[in-house]
Amino acid sequence: MKLNDLAYWQERAASLSIQRLAYIDGRFVDAVSGATFAAFSPIDGRKLADVAACQSEDVDLAVAAARRAFEAGVWSRLHPRERKQCLLRLSQLIAQHGEELALLETLDMGKPIADAVLYDVPETVKCFAWYAEAIDKQYDEIAPTGEDALATITREPVGVVAAVVPWNYPLMMAAWKIAPALAVGNSVVLKPAEQSSLSALKLAELAQQAGIPAGVFNVTPGLGAAAGKALGLHMDVDCIAFTGSTLTGKRFMEYSSQSNLKRVWLECGGKSPHIVFDDCPDLDKAAQAAAAGIFSNQGEVCIAGSRLYVQDTIYDSFMARVQHFAGAMSPGDPLDPRVAMGAIVDEPQMRKVLAYIDAGVREGAALRSGGKQVRSASGGYYIEPTIFDCSSQDLSIVREEIFGPVLAAQKFSTEEQAIALANDSQYGLGSGLWTANLGRAHRVSRRLRAGLVWVNCYMDGDITVPFGGVKQSGFGRDKSLHALDKYSDLKTTWFNLGS
Repeated sequence: MKLNDLAYWQERAASLSIQRLAYIDGRFVDAVSGATFAAFSPIDGRKLADVAACQSEDVDLAVAAARRAFEAGVWSRLHPRERKQCLLRLSQLIAQHGEELALLETLDMGKPIADAVLYDVPETVKCFAWYAEAIDKQYDEIAPTGEDALATITREPVGVVAAVVPWNYPLMMAAWKIAPALAVGNSVVLKPAEQSSLSALKLAELAQQAGIPAGVFNVTPGLGAAAGKALGLHMDVDCIAFTGSTLTGKRFMEYSSQSNLKRVWLECGGKSPHIVFDDCPDLDKAAQAAAAGIFSNQGEVCIAGSRLYVQDTIYDSFMARVQHFAGAMSPGDPLDPRVAMGAIVDEPQMRKVLAYIDAGVREGAALRSGGKQVRSASGGYYIEPTIFDCSSQDLSIVREEIFGPVLAAQKFSTEEQAIALANDSQYGLGSGLWTANLGRAHRVSRRLRAGLVWVNCYMDGDITVPFGGVKQSGFGRDKSLHALDKYSDLKTTWFNLGS
């Protein structure tokens, strides 16, 4: 990769081929209605493509293809070793087309090209390879019985899985759902966010090249109110795996109850607390992590450390450090490999974030830095890293998920107060704390109501550990071997061995 060559990426972007058709039953097709929606780049506002806008009739075709493939057993009953080899080929193809996929991510949703190339694509490659390797290493069980019986407990695929994924990490989060679902033997219908469909359609091309049979993997781009809702209500979808807002997650729960009681796995919003105690072992490292934890990916991160709680004895000096590191993350052209912060995904999201900044000022928070739209002459959507000093938990910027580069910082005095402030939220996805006291690290991490807790770091992780939350952040778990359980049924078979 040309790590420091803006011209290289601009040249590649200008010549990039973009797939715009849906992928259903092994073929790239227009929507039945012929409808399309425009994909615009948040970098400069230009139109990238008119993408097929799938609706209920397209979803019906995709689900029917997925069901036929499942019942035919071309994937669901394929030898585990052969499924493994196919997913390994897909992993290798993703790696080979890494620059192209990274460019699609950057152009479509505005993330820095360096992040897409060095993080998103490699993590996607790793995800498919890891679940491929897991396929032939999962064993079923034999229950303890008397001599006159044999009871087996087998893991079986649930059938047709719909994966509805967000726009902030389009490729990687799609992989988190597709890879384990396919590993178990399911057929999959992927519905990418309308703001970022392009890498999913490229992934379909690579899946076809890898030899995944027709109907086993389908991609239905379209608006959430049409394609997403149709999947949620579909009587022949066995499982929905969703990542996105809590409000939309609740809708999918309703769709399940209104249709066939399909299982629903939700990974929803977050308002993650990031706690720094005055015995923090490295204030500079913690401050850098606090800035990266909210301003990386433009703050469009479900686990963003958007609530920062700092012990009062170090608050002023620590916030000066955070401000320093935030200053190095000013937005720039996402195609420039030296840029650490790119564009907000689209104009409506930018307006939403700016409205929250205005609300923070109006409600009495002190604006420490940032708060403005920048680079407007580019035609794109950019907001400065924004830091507020807050004195109340009741502010909208403290309580509500903004999904943008806005940090709400607040003082605390005691350990008990820090825990109470951190847990005072409807969300429970990520959390973090910095301390040199091992006892405190254990006490506080156990009492934080969150699915993820980082100690003396933030947003670290690996495919081997689960990712998900509690409370209104949902209850789904992506990554790790535990994710296989979401896409499996356990079957008990009792053999009477008596005469």
